[in-house]
Amino acid sequence: MSDNQGSSTSILLAFAVGAIAGAAIALLYAPASGEETRRKLAQKARDSKDGLSAAVQKGREVYDQVRKEMA
Repeated sequence: MSDNQGSSTSILLAFAVGAIAGAAIALLYAPASGEETRRKLAQKARDSKDGLSAAVQKGREVYDQVRKEMA
């Protein structure tokens, strides 16, 4: 079970990193001023950090629950 959780975590992390990179590239190529682009990048970074923190917390809860059930 732990191998499966590790794989799921890796996939989730890879997806999050890809989404962040894709958003950053899209914003850099979008026709907007430098200041507006930096503001959008900063906001996306904050949103991504919040989303990733929530995903990590959920992962910890699932891990704790599975660990309790296995004991």
